[in-house]
Amino acid sequence: MAVSAALLMLPVNSFGMADNMAKDDDLQPLAPFEAQYRLEVRGWPSATITHQLREESQHWLSDMRFSITIARGQERSRFTTDDASTHALMYDSSYSVLGIGDSYQLRADDIASLDRQTAIIDLARRADNANCSFASPCDIHFADHRGREEHFQYYMADIDRLKVPAGEFDTHSVILFDSEKPDRQLRISFHADFPGLILEALYQKDGKRDTHITLTRMTSMGDS
Repeated sequence: MAVSAALLMLPVNSFGMADNMAKDDDLQPLAPFEAQYRLEVRGWPSATITHQLREESQHWLSDMRFSITIARGQERSRFTTDDASTHALMYDSSYSVLGIGDSYQLRADDIASLDRQTAIIDLARRADNANCSFASPCDIHFADHRGREEHFQYYMADIDRLKVPAGEFDTHSVILFDSEKPDRQLRISFHADFPGLILEALYQKDGKRDTHITLTRMTSMGDS
């Protein structure tokens, strides 16, 4: 399960919907893309994650998946967006380690805030909000893969541009943390022009790097 959960950077948890964020500005519109990331998890062989965001009829689909010799994982979410918010419609995930695994599915009625795939997109659309600072962090709530509500906080990281294997890009970066677990921290750097596209994600535990994700390739899928 740790390998599959690393797909979303935080072992057993992920992201969600912010409470104390500015409501006046329109959120950044989405642009479809295909991407590949390098996934490195301490104690496991490195793997490639594929991530696709595309528009389907009247909703969007975010799809992340990876596979290595002994494990595989996938998460998908369907959602809608408007200028001020992101709305979860359906989420499903599956994982397998040495042929043993499980699968999960959440409908809109099962998700009180956002599922963790949709929450990646929502967080990226809000990631340039300067109101979320170290002194006054924003609260976020999310549903994990089983639909259980979780709570984190985050603030803006002082990173405007980042060089990764795929190239050098402008970025909006955030740092997420759990006030009850001060030894853990997650920094995510999103592509400034493609909400949800991750340039780099670094999860640290006890001051040591536990999980690292970097963008190795990306392709725009439209004219947005």
